[in-house]
Amino acid sequence: MVNQPKSMMKKLNRLISISITILLISCGQQKKDPSANVNQPYPSQSGGALVDAMSGEPSGLIAMMAGESSASAIASNIFNSLLKYDKNLELTGELAQSWDVSSDQKTITFHLKPNLKWADGHALTSDDVLFTWKTVTDDKTRSPYGADYKLVKKAEAPNSSTFKVTYEAPYAPALDSWSGLHILPKHLLQDQDINNTSFSRNPVGSHYYQLDQWKKGESITLKRNPNGTQGQAKIDRLISRIIPDRAAQFLELMADNIDSMSLNSIQYARIFPARPDLTAKIAQYKELGNSYTYLGFNLKRKPFDDVRVRQAINYAIDKQEIIDGVLLGLGLPVASPYKPGTRWSNPKLQPYPYDPQKAIALLKEAGFEDHDHDGILDKDGKPLSFEILTNQNKEREMSAVLVQRRLKEIGIDVKIRVVEWATFISRFIKTGDFNVVLLGWGLGLEPDQFNIWHSSQQAPGQFNFIGYHNTHVDQLLEAGRLELNPDKRMKIYHEFAEVLLADSPVVYLFAGYGLPAINKRVNGIDDPAPPAGIGHNSYEWYIPAPLRRNEMSAE
Repeated sequence: MVNQPKSMMKKLNRLISISITILLISCGQQKKDPSANVNQPYPSQSGGALVDAMSGEPSGLIAMMAGESSASAIASNIFNSLLKYDKNLELTGELAQSWDVSSDQKTITFHLKPNLKWADGHALTSDDVLFTWKTVTDDKTRSPYGADYKLVKKAEAPNSSTFKVTYEAPYAPALDSWSGLHILPKHLLQDQDINNTSFSRNPVGSHYYQLDQWKKGESITLKRNPNGTQGQAKIDRLISRIIPDRAAQFLELMADNIDSMSLNSIQYARIFPARPDLTAKIAQYKELGNSYTYLGFNLKRKPFDDVRVRQAINYAIDKQEIIDGVLLGLGLPVASPYKPGTRWSNPKLQPYPYDPQKAIALLKEAGFEDHDHDGILDKDGKPLSFEILTNQNKEREMSAVLVQRRLKEIGIDVKIRVVEWATFISRFIKTGDFNVVLLGWGLGLEPDQFNIWHSSQQAPGQFNFIGYHNTHVDQLLEAGRLELNPDKRMKIYHEFAEVLLADSPVVYLFAGYGLPAINKRVNGIDDPAPPAGIGHNSYEWYIPAPLRRNEMSAE
């Protein structure tokens, strides 16, 4: 046999690998019973695998470190918190069986459920909770979430089933904060650097699922955790395929290669209604999303340190045009960083109207005019030109194009740069190396936004990466954390939103609707969705045996 060059052999092996993968995928997508009807009722049963798509690959699965929605989405199936929100958005116990609040509102005592275990069989105790608190509050830990927990002046674990925290003063978001902190295993992490641990890619948790396999750039597979503290989920495996492009996700959904994804407006409003074959096998859901999309300025760079420039850009952008053109009307304009319709959203505030003449006047006031008559405003010989940075997300890319067009009309030269998510976070966001970003913020149930807007939260890896600093806003955010009366808190956050809108550190573009699409083979989904959304009981979802894909295992 003639020896082949190594490069040729590698190519040949690669082609063989691809061919085998395609064959296995093709086999794997066949149903056991092609005649099975997704519309007939089936009894609840365990087994099967659910395949979804995610746009960005997590940098790691310790959510307190990653600070990304993709990391939280996976990690929330692996780790537990002390508390959680139920389907009606009321706090209830997760690891905690009960909790007591002292009469002075400064001390919370959590009582853990009995016989809790980690996936490796090791006992989960209050020592793990105390270790997690110490980790997130350690100044060496590069976490954007530490501020909430540093308000605890004393934390203790008096016995294996009790965890107790005492605050210097009553802290309104206290209980909510303990619903958002994933408890980590002390026996595996106590001697490691949390900032650079292999545990983030090979975690051991306590929830319904545990990590089975992570194929970098391809997929993350979870399998059922037999030691799950909350019992057993119905579905055996959750497979999240990493597909950055929403159009490619949709092709995979149509081809029956994935079970669920979040639709964009075109897919929801135009493609589905025209395809009865899709509506026959895929269920669509619509709920007001828990996020808003914004244009954010790097306030540490000129000219964005000038409020007149920021306000001018706000006036120059037609938000309704973006909602109609990009979302096909499936969104709402917003004027505060709160979910529309909630008590925290100030009803008196309105988005900046589309007013290009007002924008031009503000820019002139700030010293920008078209001195050389080339159509671009300039100041001190420098053109008003910058780059909008966003990630691979078609709605954001399309929004950036409309923003670019409107700003060009008033003499601002804008370029658009689209970057893969992991690079976007590590190379640009965490380093602060950008001019303007087009991104989204998730919206929680707790109105406290100290982590995002307080001037103390600007270190690398923290959430105030745009560099916002307003003394009055700092004072309001600090006051809001201490006020326990809900009506007084509401007034504080309404004033906070009012100051923020006037200061315009970001341009609110829209709050879109969540448009999940799920193959009808998946049963047990609440419809209509409760306040917490359709995913609140995903552990009860099941896939009847006749509707499952054939699965091949290497075990």
